[in-house]
Amino acid sequence: MLVIMKRKATETDMERVKEFLVDQDCDFHQSTGTDRIILGVVGDTSRIDCEQLKQISGVLDVYPIPHEDTEQIT
Repeated sequence: MLVIMKRKATETDMERVKEFLVDQDCDFHQSTGTDRIILGVVGDTSRIDCEQLKQISGVLDVYPIPHEDTEQIT
């Protein structure tokens, strides 16, 4: 999952998002650019309510990453 923060997101906004993710037993990696901050979320993201996450102040958008099917075709 990718969480894209708004350009004007505050440090408080970032802390709220990070706390939300930790509360969902997920970890994240922060990439800070000149205009945006992107959080790459790892863990079981299937139980994260994307709409609830989008409602946190400072969040621009949330992009779930589909899980690859682990079954092998033989």
